[in-house]
Amino acid sequence: MSRTTLSTGDLGRFAMLIDGSNFYHTIRDLGIHVDYRRLLSYFKSKGTLLRAYYYTALLQEGTPDWLIRLTDWLAYNGYHVVTKPARTVRRQISNEAGEQHWTQETTGNIDVELAVDMMKLAAHCDTLILFSGDGDFLSVIEAAQRLGCRVIVVSSDKTSDSTVADELRRESDLFIDIVSIANEICMLDR
Repeated sequence: MSRTTLSTGDLGRFAMLIDGSNFYHTIRDLGIHVDYRRLLSYFKSKGTLLRAYYYTALLQEGTPDWLIRLTDWLAYNGYHVVTKPARTVRRQISNEAGEQHWTQETTGNIDVELAVDMMKLAAHCDTLILFSGDGDFLSVIEAAQRLGCRVIVVSSDKTSDSTVADELRRESDLFIDIVSIANEICMLDR
């Protein structure tokens, strides 16, 4: 298999795992409008899809309408959507002058859920496709590879502040820059 392209049958039995937040920031920075139906079709043409997952945190109040519509659409169109409530935490921080003040941050990390699913799927798949550039997934990629599973990372190093960790690109069996398949997976009316 080449380092940049896929042919029909290359994936064997495979699963797709999309880190929603990381993938969203990558495609937004690149100005790519992904058609998730075309994304699924593109990869299905390369092997036998066992499962497609989309992971995201949802705010208890104030989740953007577009994210609610997207997760609903995905759930009805071939994706298994995994959500987790985001929460707001208050913490004290110091500014440059050493003065303390309180700040609020919203957190909603789904990395553990994604990593657990990767490990469960590795025994049943020839290939796992991770749509994320988050370096925190390095250990789970290595673990899946030790089980004999190929891991493909889909992200980009062409964003304004690279959204893919270099070690993730190096460890993957294949790195696909989302820009290289944009014509295959973008919305046709954009």
